[in-house]
Amino acid sequence: MIPFTAAERRIFRRLTTPARIQRFLDTEIGYNLEPRGDTCYSPRMVLRERIAHCMEGAMFAAAALREIGYPPLLVDLEAVRDTDHVLAVYRVDGHWGAVAKSDYSGLRSREPVYRSLREMVMSYFEHFFNPAGEKTLRAFSRPVNLRRFHRIEWETREGDVWEIPNHLCDIPHIALIDRTMERRLARMDARLYAAGRLGGEA
Repeated sequence: MIPFTAAERRIFRRLTTPARIQRFLDTEIGYNLEPRGDTCYSPRMVLRERIAHCMEGAMFAAAALREIGYPPLLVDLEAVRDTDHVLAVYRVDGHWGAVAKSDYSGLRSREPVYRSLREMVMSYFEHFFNPAGEKTLRAFSRPVNLRRFHRIEWETREGDVWEIPNHLCDIPHIALIDRTMERRLARMDARLYAAGRLGGEA
């Protein structure tokens, strides 16, 4: 692996807990509004550009979690009539938590209090909706350890890292609800919709 620079390491040294990683993503990294599919920045490029969308933010969070001793794990949340969302996940005393970048307020971090990965993923269900107000989360992947991508310098590449989202799209996903459940889903409550978009881009 190509190492981080001294300046980059100084930033990572500040990120000593998952909560601090999340705060850094929320307050110091803007939301990447490039048209969908235009960028997939490595963590190095996120630091350079100071912007990230959910995939880029998750990879950055995974790199930061690795720096403090966690394996760099990503989970893909698969949606219908919507874009997927990606989480950097970790465990504390056997319980799952997550760090994430999103301009939807309910799709960011989760405390490490969930006994199973599915339990944690389901905590995103009511907050995962599209502009039409449909609840769109349908499935999730098993955690992918980014160590398998060390050969492509995923943390420090001077550019995009498309291999990782392509892999997340290709692997099997586990369904969260069945067709009967899907037909019963109500549209988003107006207040929860507004709360989910609080601080997000129009």
